[in-house]
Amino acid sequence: MAFDFKKEYKDLYLPKKKPSIIRVPKMNYLSVCGTGNPNELDGDYHKSIELLYGIAYTLRMSYKTDHKIDGFFECVVPPLEGFWWQDGIKGMDYTKKDKLSFISLIRLPILLPKKMLSGQRAGKTKEKKDYSQVEFLPMMKDFVYNVFI
Repeated sequence: MAFDFKKEYKDLYLPKKKPSIIRVPKMNYLSVCGTGNPNELDGDYHKSIELLYGIAYTLRMSYKTDHKIDGFFECVVPPLEGFWWQDGIKGMDYTKKDKLSFISLIRLPILLPKKMLSGQRAGKTKEKKDYSQVEFLPMMKDFVYNVFI
């Protein structure tokens, strides 16, 4: 059975209803940054999701190909995560969605060498797209934060 991050790390992906302090371990991500209204069908946000899932599913299915990745293990593609903000605005102004900036993330099960990620972007995915916006983002320190739902 494939490893499922949501089941194994419930404190991160399915937090309890009451506020709590959790420790977030070191993790590695695929990431894409962008700006604009997330509701635009051809906007940066929708494009970022396509790019992230294109690589994530290619990596996920790589065990079925001749292209073996050292240290890779079969797992469910982790959930999409993201951070949103607006420069020059205190808080969030939902009437100005075109002023939003974001970073979209999908957790990687292993540390991929940069050249490996470049190889995935270069054409090992099913669809021929420009994956140059996708970056490797390592979270190299554990950190603790309060969770408020």
